[in-house]
Amino acid sequence: MKLIWCLLLSFVTMVVNGQTKKYDIVIYGGTSAGVSAAIQSSRMGKSVVLIEPTNCIGGLTTGGLGQTDIGNKQAIGGISREFYENIKKYYDDPENWKWEKRSDYKDGGQTRTEEGEATMWTFEPSAALAVYKSMMDKEKIKMVYNERLNRETGVKKVAGKIESITMESGKIFKGKVFLDATYEGDLMASAGVSYAVGRESNEEYGETLNGVQANSINTSLTGFVSRNAFNHNFIPGVDPYVVKGDPTSGLLPNVNEKPGLEGEGDKKIQAYCFRMCLTDHPENRIAFQKPANYDEVNYELLFRNYEARKGPIREMYSYGNSLLPWINSSMPNRKTDTNNKFGFSTDYIGRNYDYPEASYAERERIIEDHRNYQMGLMWTLANHPRIPAEVREEASRWGTTKDEFERADGWQQQLYVREARRMVSDYVMTQKNCEALTVAEDAIGLAAYGMDSHNVQRYVDANGYVQNEGNVEAHGFKPYPISYGALVPKKEECNNLIVPVCVSSTHIAFGSIRMEPVFMVLGQSAATAAVLAIDANVSVQDVPYPNLKEQLLKDRQRLK
Repeated sequence: MKLIWCLLLSFVTMVVNGQTKKYDIVIYGGTSAGVSAAIQSSRMGKSVVLIEPTNCIGGLTTGGLGQTDIGNKQAIGGISREFYENIKKYYDDPENWKWEKRSDYKDGGQTRTEEGEATMWTFEPSAALAVYKSMMDKEKIKMVYNERLNRETGVKKVAGKIESITMESGKIFKGKVFLDATYEGDLMASAGVSYAVGRESNEEYGETLNGVQANSINTSLTGFVSRNAFNHNFIPGVDPYVVKGDPTSGLLPNVNEKPGLEGEGDKKIQAYCFRMCLTDHPENRIAFQKPANYDEVNYELLFRNYEARKGPIREMYSYGNSLLPWINSSMPNRKTDTNNKFGFSTDYIGRNYDYPEASYAERERIIEDHRNYQMGLMWTLANHPRIPAEVREEASRWGTTKDEFERADGWQQQLYVREARRMVSDYVMTQKNCEALTVAEDAIGLAAYGMDSHNVQRYVDANGYVQNEGNVEAHGFKPYPISYGALVPKKEECNNLIVPVCVSSTHIAFGSIRMEPVFMVLGQSAATAAVLAIDANVSVQDVPYPNLKEQLLKDRQRLK
């Protein structure tokens, strides 16, 4: 019997050892930050593995977010800018224009490509994926798909260092430095690193735009006015009750009785959605489909919002004389990046609170719930008789695309996880950083977008009507540096982990940092620091900043 157990133990050991892989740098999460970090690790001569829990790299950059939120193009450098230069080269090839002529495409707003500009900032999901794969093919990167971290027991730490991470499949990856490039911060959390979920109170970090933001006007620390609750809200007078005017009938789905105290913190999360890639090209369009579990009551507030229109309000609540509750940003080949607009739209307000801490199975349910909600919304806008005829006519021109995502219905798998966990380290980025009242002295990249939060909840106001709360759009400041200290945990918690996505920041500061070009910047900088830590045999917290700065500037990163 003893011999049998020894043989069995030996066999198990051989199997486990066969599944164990060793690398200099282990990156968990194939988001834009993870891809950028893997490329930089390879270029600096280190062995690197990029582990993606799904079957697709690129996160939101390949998942529908083709309308790049920048704030200031000149703030973007390094591999991030290289990506947008390669997007331009991709579309310079006539072979990549199938559904329209290059000369017919017009981008706009902050993403407009100027004459002679070497970059392009709008793109199809498939174009982003092709560019990423082309960039990675030139490097020595071990790519691993469909492997999820065992979040319960999968992180092995010894003396403050992560020694290995184990996947649900049993595969083990050992490394000298680990990077958590997920939107959720799963590796960070499983490693015992401190983090926050939800909104801090304004009092905690001396801010004005954090916490509950039910008032329509708020003043920033430097004096500019933010009209927080005005945009993406309901027309006045929309009744929140199942039976209009009857509180005893109960509230309609996803409406709270009270919003909470102004400026107070909570554990609620700004709304998620899918950034849809739509088209009006008949040969490439899939008509909006009614989900099997469609329930009309989920769209009652949408109907009532249209029914509340009166006279000049139409002009206030229309963009380009369109009453469609979405923003269609033009992408090449007669496609769009479609985002939230108005009080009832693609943002599924209040249905994502559990997502950051949820199990994988629970997250899949939340994702499917969001997809069904949004599918039902689009079908409703195109078909339901309570939707104004002019809206139905316009909505029915559009549909999901046949040639972008692998699902037969044209929907993607990547949910827009705008915010989940945020690390709490020795350095926390706050509103004061955004407004240059505090300036990080160890810059590893710039952020340039306004402080931006989508709505967090729906509630009944003092007049008995429904309102959205949590929208913040605070712009008007210059690009500002992001601290290296915000990417590394407290040294006593883990000294060989770097976190380029779920950075140490408050809710409102993260609203400015959380843009895909910036995540690529932070991914490159994180990998650079990882290489320097390995070469010097020091913890990631002890990487000499002058050395880091020198290498970042050499690699075209922009720090001021």
